[in-house]
Amino acid sequence: MTTLDEEDRREYYRIDDMIALQIKSLPAAQALGKEVLLDDSPLFNLLSELHLSEFESQHLLRQLGERDRTLAAFLKVQNKRMDLLSQVMAQSLLGEIGAPQPVIISEGGIDFQHPTPLPPGSHLAVKLVLMPQALGLLLRAKVTHCDPKGSGFDVGTEFESMTDAQRQLLARYILQKQAQERRLAREQNDGLDT
Repeated sequence: MTTLDEEDRREYYRIDDMIALQIKSLPAAQALGKEVLLDDSPLFNLLSELHLSEFESQHLLRQLGERDRTLAAFLKVQNKRMDLLSQVMAQSLLGEIGAPQPVIISEGGIDFQHPTPLPPGSHLAVKLVLMPQALGLLLRAKVTHCDPKGSGFDVGTEFESMTDAQRQLLARYILQKQAQERRLAREQNDGLDT
C-alpha cells in the first residue's frame, strides 16, 4: 500500500540527469522561511536572478511581439546574449560547486548520492546548476529517506517553499530534457531502421 506522500511525489515526471549539486544543512529558522534563499556566492546569486528575471519577463516579450515585431526580435537577440553570459557564469561556478553528478530530479524533489548520512526530516539548502541552460537554483528541501548504498548513501528529498518562478523554471528544464531524450531515442531508432 502506498502512502499519500508517495502518491504526491509520483505526480511529477522524474528524469535521470547529471547536474552540479551542493548540499548544506539548513538551520530551523531558515528551513521554515518563505523568502528566497541566498547563497554565499555572489556569482551564483546573479545567475539565479538572471534566470528568474528572464522568466518573469517572458509574457511581456510575447505581448510586445504582437505589437512590434522588430522590437521583439531585437529583445530576443539581447536575451540570447544574456543566455550566453549565464553559461559563462555557470562554467565558472562548476569549479566552486564540483563536477556534475548523477541524480533523479522532478518538480517535487531530488534523489542523489551523498558520502555521509542525512537524517530523514532534516532540512537542506540544495544548490543546483542545471546544464546546458546554465540554470542556477537554490532550493529548500526536506530529507525523505536516506539508505546505505555502496560506500555512501542514497538520499531522497522533497522541495519545500518554492516560488512559482522557481517551480516553473525547474518544470521547463525537466520538459526540455525529456524532449531531448525522446529526440535522441527517436534518432537512434531511425538509425537502426536504416
